[in-house]
Amino acid sequence: MFALAGVLVVIVSVVSGYLASHGNMLALWQPFEIIIICGAALGAFMVANPFIVQKKVFTMLPQVFSGSRHNKQFYLQLLGLMYCLFQKSRQDGFLSVEEDIESPFTSDLFNRFPDVVRDHEVVDFLTDNYRIFTLTGLPAYEIEAIMDNEIEQIQEELVAPSHALTRVAEGLPGFGIVAAVLGIVITMGSIGGPLEEIGAHVAAALVGTFLGIFFGYGFVGPAASHLESLGAHELKAYLCIKACLNSIVSGYAPPVAVETGRKLLPPEMRPSFIELSNDLKQYR
Repeated sequence: MFALAGVLVVIVSVVSGYLASHGNMLALWQPFEIIIICGAALGAFMVANPFIVQKKVFTMLPQVFSGSRHNKQFYLQLLGLMYCLFQKSRQDGFLSVEEDIESPFTSDLFNRFPDVVRDHEVVDFLTDNYRIFTLTGLPAYEIEAIMDNEIEQIQEELVAPSHALTRVAEGLPGFGIVAAVLGIVITMGSIGGPLEEIGAHVAAALVGTFLGIFFGYGFVGPAASHLESLGAHELKAYLCIKACLNSIVSGYAPPVAVETGRKLLPPEMRPSFIELSNDLKQYR
């Protein structure tokens, strides 16, 4: 919501200032300049980034306006899932959760937490590392080292979309100049024509420069920064899982283990101790 409000503020501020200076809105409508700038930026984006990064960018962009998919409800379900998993293992043995770990997306236990199951990456991280613990019996510090290495790689993957979009934002002013130069070429071709026609071509060329800068600094650059924040926010889920697993491997009881994970969640999305305690009662 705030991102959408920001977009509106950018547009209204620029347009109202332009109109207050007796500008003509029709002079800014240059669809062919937009095609040149946006098409070239999209093509450069596709050349510069592997398909998996492109897919991740377009997957995350809607969250700029809708908010992170990792909200308080998601984190309550994540902590509830780990509590149920740890409790079942503690009461019935590790073999009792083997089928759940091997096939989490068809598991009745996992499907009690639909928001978490929809995030396949988080589920895979949880099940892979819990499987290592149950199969190897490694001490807590070795399990933690394995998770640290994986989280470092996940962090690189989460910031890749923002870096890719940042490069697009940095290139847009340059593509605006390309559109302006092409407009000047057209202007030179009609140099012997009426002054009104020459003026219109020059104005169109200058609009190309304006649009490149406007798109880059007004929309794409801020969106890239927002994606970076979303990536940092999503990383908290992995850190939460790491803390919970490390606690259970160290011998702590399931309620204590999930409490250690709760403390690592983003403050604005973190359920309180009482909220978590009340939510876990339904699984006991």
